[in-house]
Amino acid sequence: MKYNILGRTDMSVSEICLGTMTWGGGQNTQDDAFAQMDYSVDQGVNFFDTAELYPTTPLSPETYGGTEEIIGNWFEKTGKRKDIILATKVAGPGRPYIRDGRPADAAGIREALDLSLKRLKTDYIDLYQIHWPNRPHFHFRQAWDFDLYQKPRTDAAADILMILETLDEAVKAGKVRAIGLSNETTWGTQKFLTLSEQKGLPRVASVQNEYNLLYRHHDLDMAEVSYYEDVGLLSYSPLAAGLLSGKYVGGQVPAGSRASINGNLGGRLQPLQEPAVKAYVEIAGKHGLDPSQMALAFCLTRGFMASVIIGATTMEQLKTDIAAKDVTLSDDVLKEIAAVHRQYPMSI
Repeated sequence: MKYNILGRTDMSVSEICLGTMTWGGGQNTQDDAFAQMDYSVDQGVNFFDTAELYPTTPLSPETYGGTEEIIGNWFEKTGKRKDIILATKVAGPGRPYIRDGRPADAAGIREALDLSLKRLKTDYIDLYQIHWPNRPHFHFRQAWDFDLYQKPRTDAAADILMILETLDEAVKAGKVRAIGLSNETTWGTQKFLTLSEQKGLPRVASVQNEYNLLYRHHDLDMAEVSYYEDVGLLSYSPLAAGLLSGKYVGGQVPAGSRASINGNLGGRLQPLQEPAVKAYVEIAGKHGLDPSQMALAFCLTRGFMASVIIGATTMEQLKTDIAAKDVTLSDDVLKEIAAVHRQYPMSI
């Protein structure tokens, strides 16, 4: 396992991060989760990512916070809290059962953090992330009709400053070691950085955005932010919610898969992805590679990548995904991937 320094902190994180959003809902039990954490740590993974919102299967008032509780129970059982770089997130606006759906304000962030600490059975979070912005943004498949000019302009900079000042309190109290963003834009990330420098507030260490062979927004302006500002990407959905494993090719929906529970995979499972996925799966087959491992290994080649977040519902999937750390893609594979990307630059 390789390790990367997280931003400008002193934390070294495994290049593969264990994602947790299926634990405690309709896909994984606590026993499943314990087995995944045990195996991952044995393989050198020292980085777990979760959120107060999880599990996502399903998202509901009844399941809210369940994943953090499971991780807390594992810490209590194993005594391995000190061995793990732990990341979690505070939810943004829009979920009525989470602080009445209001934006992440100072009171809400304080409340969310304290509840996460309690569920996780710890007194500190290594990386505390804003799950999504309070202002409109284009993530979560909203790029196709994103139009800021149809919305009233808000004082987004004041909102960001409020978040930074609130997180500064948490850092000074010893509850948080570093802060991060998620589902954020280039402008938003840079505004956080600028205000933190101007005001002497905590500096963003990372941004957790979607990145995979089918969705490569981070290759452009965000790559510059990562490079010049040391804000590494934590890529979520590196397999495009399982599409890049090839298991949905030809309209298949395997029993127990995420699509069998959540339908269209958050808007990803639609006809335009099919030719791109087939092309990537064919490249893998041609070169004797597992499609999932090829997709993950590609993410690991990116210079801006701090860690790739994997999520699995079975131990077989987990073992396959973690083993991607040992896969090296040849120049021929990378050239063929580039050709497919040029043909299908944004298929989800």
